[in-house]
Amino acid sequence: MSDVTLDIQAIRRICVVPTILELMITLTGMRFAAVARVTDTTWTACAVNDQLAFGLEPGQELPLHTTLCNEVRQQQQAIIFGHASQHPEFCQHATPRLYGFESYVSLPIVRADGSFFGTLCGLDPQPRPVEDPPTIRTLTLFAQLIAAHLDADDTIGRRTRELDAAREDALLRDRFVAVLGHDLRNPLNSIGISAEVLEASATDPKARTMISVIRRSCNRMASLVDDVIDFARGKLGTGIPLSMENTDLLAGLLRQVTTEIQLNHPTRPLDVSINLPGLVRCDAPRIAQLLGNLVSNAMTHGEPGSPVQVTARVADDMLALSVSNHGMPIPVELQRRIFEPFVRGDPQRNQSGLGLGLYIAAEIARSHGGKIELSSAEGRTQFRFSMPLVVG
Repeated sequence: MSDVTLDIQAIRRICVVPTILELMITLTGMRFAAVARVTDTTWTACAVNDQLAFGLEPGQELPLHTTLCNEVRQQQQAIIFGHASQHPEFCQHATPRLYGFESYVSLPIVRADGSFFGTLCGLDPQPRPVEDPPTIRTLTLFAQLIAAHLDADDTIGRRTRELDAAREDALLRDRFVAVLGHDLRNPLNSIGISAEVLEASATDPKARTMISVIRRSCNRMASLVDDVIDFARGKLGTGIPLSMENTDLLAGLLRQVTTEIQLNHPTRPLDVSINLPGLVRCDAPRIAQLLGNLVSNAMTHGEPGSPVQVTARVADDMLALSVSNHGMPIPVELQRRIFEPFVRGDPQRNQSGLGLGLYIAAEIARSHGGKIELSSAEGRTQFRFSMPLVVG
């Protein structure tokens, strides 16, 4: 696509140009008005209001040397006269005779960087009163307005291209993370299985201790890989994959995950109240993962020694889970982005993990058609998950 074609499209995108040309005709009485792209070799019409049947349309060219716009380009000054045959300079000029006009205006369109784009021009075979200062000021403002719109169009185009490139980079990065996570799973599984076999057959206490450390580290790495894969799925727009079924395992899985967290935090009281119907339609392991992330977050950020309360119940045809802890309230600014990836709370705390727990919990909630809400004030923080309940 040629540069001139791009320039024509840029003028076409400026929605006020037709209005400017119409106002120019009304203001001056001239019956032809145009925006022209003028270079050192070409004159090309970009937008035209032709009430004279002059015959010029957008995209058409005039020989540059036959136009007064070339002189405007060279001098970067407007040319304006209302009666060519009586004008001391233009009465003998070839251009008015060639194109048969008496009144004429051509104002430079100059970009913010000082580059010359072209002209806002008009003409008529009849004399017109176009040389009075108010008219000239108005036409000059029209030309400046077009230049400002061209600058804005360039800026928007550049920012759009930069944004598209950034989105493409982010998409490729997220795809890479997802593929890498999948590729890491197999060797981690092999290490974990091998560690379990060795631990079962080892008789030396020191060896069993070392193997146990390897197995726990492998499980921890596998958990991090799973978080990264879930993060990539969320960012790629596919969402957290679910295996929905009518299950009676949810209550047991929720108790299991809270028990595991309690074992990892033996000094922290954990009050658990789970009261669910026999069958619930959901992805039970994912709901358990959601609860585990919320409880782990409460254990990390709650006031040491204070209890963490966990409830799971049915209310108003909704499955509702809540996790509450005592401690300093979450700052309002942090609350606004708490479910974004890699967001952390108190930077002074020694926090493990990637900062993806709440993000993944929110994605699991969204995939179930539910949501997580946060309230944090007066020394108490509560996360509440709710989703429409379908009982089988």
